[in-house]
Amino acid sequence: MRLLVSSLVAATLLACSAQAAPFECRPATMTAAEANSPVPAGKIAQDHQLKILAIGSSSTEGVGASSKDKTYPERLRVLLEQAWPKTKVEMVNAGIGGETAPQTFQRLRQLMAEGKFDLVIWQVGTNDAVTGGNMDVFKELIREGIDIVRGAGAGLVILDQQFYPGIKDPQRYGTYVAAVAETARERSVPVLSRYAAMTGWYKRDAAAFASVLAGDSFHMSDAGYDCLARGMAMSFAAMTAKGQPVASAGR
Repeated sequence: MRLLVSSLVAATLLACSAQAAPFECRPATMTAAEANSPVPAGKIAQDHQLKILAIGSSSTEGVGASSKDKTYPERLRVLLEQAWPKTKVEMVNAGIGGETAPQTFQRLRQLMAEGKFDLVIWQVGTNDAVTGGNMDVFKELIREGIDIVRGAGAGLVILDQQFYPGIKDPQRYGTYVAAVAETARERSVPVLSRYAAMTGWYKRDAAAFASVLAGDSFHMSDAGYDCLARGMAMSFAAMTAKGQPVASAGR
C-alpha cells in the first residue's frame, strides 16, 4: 500500500511539474511592417491624454485573469504609458464574455455614438470561428464597424482570434482568421495578429504553452494576457515611432 501511495504521489508531482512548465515571453511586433499608425504621431510626441476603447468578448473582459489589473487592456495601458511617457492613457474595457461579432458590433455602434475615443481596439472573431455562421455577414459586420469607428474620428486596430490547441475544426477556424485579415486589409486597418503570435508560442514550446491558458485550456491566463499586451505595446510603439527602440514597451 505504501508503495502504491508513493507511486501516486510521485506521478502527481511529475504531472504538476509538467503543467507548470515555465513560459518565456518573447514579445514581438504583431503587425505588418508597413502598417500605418492608428494614432497620429503628434499626439504621442506631446502631452496628451489618449482615450482607448478596448471592445470584444471574454479575452477583452479578462476571463481567466486573476484580477482586473492582469487583463490585457490594463496591462497594455501600463505598457503604453511606459512607451509614451508624455501620454496619459485612459483605457475603457468594454469586453463581454461569450459575444459573437453581431453582438459586439451593436455595442460598438452605440459606444461610438455616445462617447469620444482616440483609439479603438476591436477584438473580434473567436466565438464566430468556434461556432461558425454566415461568412458574408461576418465580413460585412467588420466593414461596417470599421466605417463607424472612422466616421467617429477614432483610430482603429483589430485584434484577431486567439489560438488554442483544442480547436475542433481548424479549417473553419482558419477561414475566420483569414477573413479578419482580408477584410481589414481592404480598409487599410492594422491587424494585431494574436493568432499568429500564439501559434508561434505553441510551436516554440507546446508544454510551456499550457501556462498561457487558464484552467479551461481556452481562455488566457495572467501570463498569456501579459505577453499579449507586451506584443501589442511593441506594435503600437513600432507603428508610431519607426526607427526608434521599441523594446522598452515590453520591459
